[in-house]
Amino acid sequence: MLLRDGRFGIEVLMVRRHLKSDFVGGAHVFPGGVLDPDDSCAELCCVGLSDKLASTALGIERGGLAFWVAAIRECFEETGIMMAYGPSGSLLNLANPHQQAWLGEQRRRLQRRELRFVDIVREQGLGLATDRVHYWAHWITPEEQPRRYDTRFFLASVRDGQSGMLEGDEVTESVWVNPQAALKKAKMGEWIVVLPTLYNLKLLSRFGSVDETEAAATTRQPEPAILPKLVRGEAGIRILLPGDAEYGTATPTSAASAEEIAAGSLERIEEVRGE
Repeated sequence: MLLRDGRFGIEVLMVRRHLKSDFVGGAHVFPGGVLDPDDSCAELCCVGLSDKLASTALGIERGGLAFWVAAIRECFEETGIMMAYGPSGSLLNLANPHQQAWLGEQRRRLQRRELRFVDIVREQGLGLATDRVHYWAHWITPEEQPRRYDTRFFLASVRDGQSGMLEGDEVTESVWVNPQAALKKAKMGEWIVVLPTLYNLKLLSRFGSVDETEAAATTRQPEPAILPKLVRGEAGIRILLPGDAEYGTATPTSAASAEEIAAGSLERIEEVRGE
């Protein structure tokens, strides 16, 4: 979840998945993707965070820092925003036309599989800004769904005019949006937004600035992994969460469209508690 301060409060960067995507095609989501084996190779290029501390935060034995690397890499691949320090120790700045042009070319080569992300980092002497990326939440796709994801959410702020350079096959558009405005678009049916995204938008909407949000991110304790269940009823898809009375006994459905999941998600979002 990339954040910046906007005219009417914080803004979060969201991207729209291609309609032909295997999972919730057409939905508005946060930038992200899957772990790559090379993400572990970039650990020595990380700034301010060790694998031990990262793994402890995620509740795993080892390999946690690769999740931070994957978050930074996927944001670069999908949006062109690179969370990294240059050789001088300053954050890379996309408002600088020379850095923007160079990063754009490296990104195109990365998308064409002409080089690896770790190669860009090492050859240019970059330091990945893992010290600026905060672990936020853990969601797992319902067991009956054909495509499943075990997803960690992270939060970071974007400074110095970094607005993104959308190109690629996975997403069709990107937009900086106030979390409350994004929730309204979902409620009005203008956007498809599924429950984990809605849930986190609702939490973000409670903060007035990026500094306030980052302060909360450094002190909050992420909830245990959330594994929803999709249940089909007379009114359509209902989404059950751990702690619901029916959660342990309800029979999940194995077929639900993105639109049905989005509709069920909206029914649950008003129940999100403050933190």
